[in-house]
Amino acid sequence: MNSSTPSIQFFDGIYEQLSDVSLRKNRRSGARIVLMTFEKLKAIEQFNSYRNRFSQSMVLTDEEGVINMTPSSIKFRFGGPEGDELAGVECKVEIDEDDHWERFMRFMNRYAEANGMAYGETKPSTEG
Repeated sequence: MNSSTPSIQFFDGIYEQLSDVSLRKNRRSGARIVLMTFEKLKAIEQFNSYRNRFSQSMVLTDEEGVINMTPSSIKFRFGGPEGDELAGVECKVEIDEDDHWERFMRFMNRYAEANGMAYGETKPSTEG
């Protein structure tokens, strides 16, 4: 993958495909909340996570450089007939600083453009 192509990794060299992202704001704290959804994770397919180094965070890379984000929560969703098939992963990240938020949004705009994702506003939602 080209270093200027926006990418997301949890494990070195394993590039994940973001399925959806939701942006919210906590009314009480003012923190901006990002909910990133992945339908599947390449890191856990075929034991890839055992062969590569864990980054200790979610690593976002684009032409400006690297952003290390530590999710405040990660939720694994399972489905299938037996309930044991990974149906998705949701990573929640809280961003307090304005400059961090602006940098994240620049990354997301580049990532969306490179991956054919569209930005669409929905009814305002707040958490808290």
